[in-house]
Amino acid sequence: MKTILAAYPGVLKGTGSSILSALQDLSVAFWPCRYKMEKHLQVISVLQWVISFLAMGAACTVLLIYMFCTDCWLISAIYTAWLIVDWNTPKRGGRRSSWVRNWTVWTYFRDYFPIRLIKTHNLLPSRNYIFGYHPHGIFCFGAFCNFGTEATGFTKKFPGIKPSLATLAGNFRMPVLRDYLMSGGICPVNKNSIDYLLSCNGTGNAVVIVVGGASESLQCAPGLNTVTLKNRKGFVRLALQRGSDLVPVYSFGENDAYKQVIFEEGTYWRTIQKRLQKIIGFAPCLFHGCGLFFGNSWGIVPYGNPITTLESQSQCQKLRIQLRRWWTCTTQCTSGPCRTFLTGTRPALA
Repeated sequence: MKTILAAYPGVLKGTGSSILSALQDLSVAFWPCRYKMEKHLQVISVLQWVISFLAMGAACTVLLIYMFCTDCWLISAIYTAWLIVDWNTPKRGGRRSSWVRNWTVWTYFRDYFPIRLIKTHNLLPSRNYIFGYHPHGIFCFGAFCNFGTEATGFTKKFPGIKPSLATLAGNFRMPVLRDYLMSGGICPVNKNSIDYLLSCNGTGNAVVIVVGGASESLQCAPGLNTVTLKNRKGFVRLALQRGSDLVPVYSFGENDAYKQVIFEEGTYWRTIQKRLQKIIGFAPCLFHGCGLFFGNSWGIVPYGNPITTLESQSQCQKLRIQLRRWWTCTTQCTSGPCRTFLTGTRPALA
């Protein structure tokens, strides 16, 4: 009997430690480790931008119309009135917010790939600039992260320079989405908007134009670097008219974010893509990334491949044709050796 009583406290002690160990394991099961939590936040930050770009404008438009038919019609009426009054703001410099550009979510966005911005030359705040960005990719992740947010420290690397990423003007006709884009300093890619920034907004402006546009997005695929430059003369003409400097910018790894089915020229599907591009302003692409929960499945989450953005030295020539030749050569010189060093492939010109 004494033996049993002597052993009983040990049993209780062992039982208590077992319960404590089980509770610790349970907490780990429901609360992932710091590394996994970081990865989850990175995926969520990228996914929210992809979904916002794809669906926010259409969803908010439908919601605004629906609310007119409910008891919340007054909210829709007030916002619609504000939309009419504020309609031309995107064309007049927009309404950027330093608070939004410095959101913590953008650091998770940056670290997912990760994305880096490499500075090669200083930019003078007394000048205005046009950044020609290559390549387009599917969603321009590098362009948005570097110039639409402060995740890579643009204003610290280039003090006195205000970047304005130019995107499709149709995005600024969508309720809520337009305000979301403007808060990051994003503007419509049309002559009036860019001309205002370069001539009526003082100095220290850097307008970022994705030169290849929708046509270039149809050629993007992992390991393929096709740069569209033919018939792209408007940004050069505008730079000469306003005395702005041109700065070539190339993002290595932009095309590696998604896998895309590229249709050959002359095929039925390529014809459909080009016709839709003329109608809606962008070319619908058949692409896929990885799944949300499993990396080896298909989904809209981009592949986490590094994106390195390199800005080259600004130049300005007197003659447009000479400047365009310089641009082509500089783009090849900027992207060629670096791309060969990084991946062993050189970009092609289309």
